[in-house]
Amino acid sequence: MKILLVEDDEALSAILVQNLAAHHYVVDAVHDGESGWTYASTFDYDLIILDLMLPKLDGICLCQRLRSENDTTPILLLTSESASTAKVSALDAGADDYVVKPVDTQELVARIRALLRRSSNCPLPIMTWGALFLNPSTCEVTYDGLPLTLTTKEYELLELLLRTSPNLLSVEEILDRLWSSDDFPSEATVRSHIRRLRQKLVEIGAPQNFITTVHGRGYYLGTLQSEPRPAPTPEQDKQPNYLEFLNHLWSKTQPKALEQLEVINQAIAALQAGTCSQELQAEARQIAHKHVGTLGTFGLNQAMELARLLEQEFSSQTMLSSQQAERLEPLSIALQQTVQLTAKIQSVPGTQSQPNSAIVSIPLQSEPISRENPRVMIVDDDHAFLRMLPTLLQPWHFNITTLGEPQQFWAVLEAVQPDALVLDIHMPEINGLQLCQALRQHPAWRRLPILILSSVTDLSTQNLAFTLGIDDYLCKPIVAIDLANRILNRLQRVQAWSQS
Repeated sequence: MKILLVEDDEALSAILVQNLAAHHYVVDAVHDGESGWTYASTFDYDLIILDLMLPKLDGICLCQRLRSENDTTPILLLTSESASTAKVSALDAGADDYVVKPVDTQELVARIRALLRRSSNCPLPIMTWGALFLNPSTCEVTYDGLPLTLTTKEYELLELLLRTSPNLLSVEEILDRLWSSDDFPSEATVRSHIRRLRQKLVEIGAPQNFITTVHGRGYYLGTLQSEPRPAPTPEQDKQPNYLEFLNHLWSKTQPKALEQLEVINQAIAALQAGTCSQELQAEARQIAHKHVGTLGTFGLNQAMELARLLEQEFSSQTMLSSQQAERLEPLSIALQQTVQLTAKIQSVPGTQSQPNSAIVSIPLQSEPISRENPRVMIVDDDHAFLRMLPTLLQPWHFNITTLGEPQQFWAVLEAVQPDALVLDIHMPEINGLQLCQALRQHPAWRRLPILILSSVTDLSTQNLAFTLGIDDYLCKPIVAIDLANRILNRLQRVQAWSQS
């Protein structure tokens, strides 16, 4: 099966090509919308994958142009925009499906299979020919119940024969369907693959004419021999050296990413100075958007969330103010340093469960940004979580006191005299909501800003918390920038109230 991939992020494109090739898809990859149009209107594809935001011609316009030319090839759109309006626009433009970055390759392949099944030219997912059994979902092949080990190209050739037989398949058609436009071998290569595939089938028990040759014209599958037997339970083999491939790609992607992130820093500096243009702000948004997909695909989820927050901020239709830009500065520094400090990809994304940290941990070594040192007291029985906080919140220069023994709450509260309090709900012997209720009844603490930070997400608990007097409710896990901004917002309100 042949796929056209149109994605301007070269690192993400390389990862997708690698993964799709492992599932026996032939991929042509281009990096802008005009090239996508040229390829799509020149060659035949079974599926087209488009990014939404592309240079020269965006994914929506390319999709509309293809549909206006009565091109019915299934189209799957990729983007980091998760808003329902973006999905509606994509589907209205003629796309058949929509996947939000970072791309989970297993989900992507499953959606590709579903789209191909819906295509009128594609038969049922499990294909048989006599005693031969081929399952495209697992790439497993058996003959008469015995597993058949094939190379990638042999598998693709056998699948193509199954999809077209008993029709004759010419050498030219095989070359067009199984090799990309950049790698077009001779007819002798096709004959060599046919010969090796036929030999493997014969060795496992298939008749000599299972693949029949019509000299000078092509090939087709021969006479059926027997009914297929149930296939054994498939095993999902990991791609060999895939982690090595990711790290090699990251070594080339990282310096480019750092160079591009400098544009975001330039945009923030220009916004603070009041000299930023609409073009520079739009370029910063495009770079942040691109890195949502790139970083997420490498499994750098913390950096991905930072990039997503920057993209959301830069998406404003109006020019950002200097105050808004000042809030973006620690976010940009955290993103840049996270990328810089990631020397190596430790595991294949999606193959290992990530630590269920209560807060997104971001390595920070930047100079303090805040000019004040508000005292913040954080109470939680999760000691690992508490140990991370001073480093994570360092750019905002809070004076942080953490308390992992809630029984000592009142004594520490009196000693610290905090400007803001962050509480968990469920702690040994003490309940955060009960503490909040007691504080609101205490004359010395009734105006203290209180934020709940909890893994409890149901609305009834949140409504109860606000009824008892909390100022804000945050759910774990949370990005450090979000926690810092919510604390600062409460402190600013208290300051405004005291000056009124």
